[in-house]
Amino acid sequence: MSVAELEQAVRLLVGQVGHWEQPRWAATATAGNVPRADLVHRLVQEVANLAADAEGQPRRTVPRLDNDLALPDQLRVVTADLLAAGADAEVLTRAAAEVTATRNAL
Repeated sequence: MSVAELEQAVRLLVGQVGHWEQPRWAATATAGNVPRADLVHRLVQEVANLAADAEGQPRRTVPRLDNDLALPDQLRVVTADLLAAGADAEVLTRAAAEVTATRNAL
């Protein structure tokens, strides 16, 4: 898995949800019985965990902001952190798989 492939997976997800208003975020995801916003926040937390592991730092909870419209930006930030940490191909593959699975579940 290359950096470009992870970036592309994130771009596709952000392109899918970046224009959503609050009612779409609150709707139940196609897969599972959770709101779409919860599913994307879980993804943000998972990517943040991968970045912390790659940096050799303790995992930290990503705050759940009051406005779900910030979720695409949070995903961009934690993805940039993961890439800046120099994660290996296995980690990038796992992150891309999580992004793609979330995109499919929405």
